[in-house]
Amino acid sequence: MENSLSEMKLNDVVEIVQLFDRHHMEFYLDGGWGVDALLEKQTRSHADLDIAIQHKDSLQVRALLEAQGYKDIQRADSSDFNFVLGDRQGHQIDIHTYTFDAAGNHIYGIAYPLESLTGKGSVNGHPVKCISPEWVVKFHTAYQFDEDDYRDVKAICQHFKIKMPMEYEVFERHLLQ
Repeated sequence: MENSLSEMKLNDVVEIVQLFDRHHMEFYLDGGWGVDALLEKQTRSHADLDIAIQHKDSLQVRALLEAQGYKDIQRADSSDFNFVLGDRQGHQIDIHTYTFDAAGNHIYGIAYPLESLTGKGSVNGHPVKCISPEWVVKFHTAYQFDEDDYRDVKAICQHFKIKMPMEYEVFERHLLQ
């Protein structure tokens, strides 16, 4: 497998969306493509595709993607609930898994709040589920962000009439100086 990362283009994402749809796999777009799905247009290039799935579906998702030529890419943060699969062309899919109990409480994996899994968007006209706009903004304040994150959050806040987080307002002032 090549080590070089290839851009995850719109057609690549549509192929994955259609693959999962054909196999009735529930998934949520996260990350940059999740932002673009909420905005219903591609706003920038993306190095990978982030998806969230129920942990119980991880073996089936792995099998589907392995049949398409994807293989594990070991990273320092790889785990049973957070792993990356890549293909020979350098495309990467960052998979985040979660489990809720019968009452909707998070019990395993990436700690997605149940209410964060309510976003709806589209990729090239294909309807998709994604992280909700409010939670996209909240999640983008949980780590050291960069200019791509700033542009994503600004676009989501403007489109959905959400107040820009203070951290991003400070970042914006520094960009304008």
